[in-house]
Amino acid sequence: MRTLGLLGGMSWESTAVYYRLLNQGVARRLGGLHSAPLRIASVDFAPVAQWQSDGQWAAAAQHLGALGSGLWRAGAQGLVLATNTMHKVADAIEAAAGLPLLHIADATGAAIRAAGLTQVGLLGTRFTMEDDSILIDRLRQRSGVEVLVPPAADRAKVHATIYDELCRGVVSDASRQVFLGVIDRLAARGAQGVILGCTEISLLLDPEKHPFPLFDSTGLHAAAAVGWMLEEPSHPERKPS
Repeated sequence: MRTLGLLGGMSWESTAVYYRLLNQGVARRLGGLHSAPLRIASVDFAPVAQWQSDGQWAAAAQHLGALGSGLWRAGAQGLVLATNTMHKVADAIEAAAGLPLLHIADATGAAIRAAGLTQVGLLGTRFTMEDDSILIDRLRQRSGVEVLVPPAADRAKVHATIYDELCRGVVSDASRQVFLGVIDRLAARGAQGVILGCTEISLLLDPEKHPFPLFDSTGLHAAAAVGWMLEEPSHPERKPS
């Protein structure tokens, strides 16, 4: 197996889900006592969240890139960034780490294509919903998927729930109903499905229990990473310059 670098802590709640899914995925594929070979760097989320709020993306990229480079030195052969929002600086992190990065939009887009859908809604932080460079452009360009985002009032509710509740381990039925209402309104506007485009949303909504197609970026990303770990390398791994 290839060794995967997991860059997480944004938040640790969803990183714990990644850890479980990666190990469960390897165990299902290989059986016995097999588990995932991982190198993990988990950040203090508070300064990263502040950089997000202040628009200091370069500072966040520098910090995460240095950690990614450390994962390479520790033996990682590839990198998973366990957050949707910080894919805004995915290219910079990948370059600094010197590791191939498995982009969350590619795993999500592949699942949407496989389902035969062409237009979906997107739930996530306000950064992810309002900045096309994080997910939306890549989904459109690489997967041919058009994306609808909620109106401003719904975006504010979703963003607040993520940071004030889900990132703190708070999961409430009231917030679940808010999210389901946002999904219904996206469907009414023509969305054929909805991306759960924040790694914490799967703590609130289970796609398997919802009749409308929901694409959990966390689960899809982790499944793609398991597939990558179990494949033979197709090219030499890059090293930091």
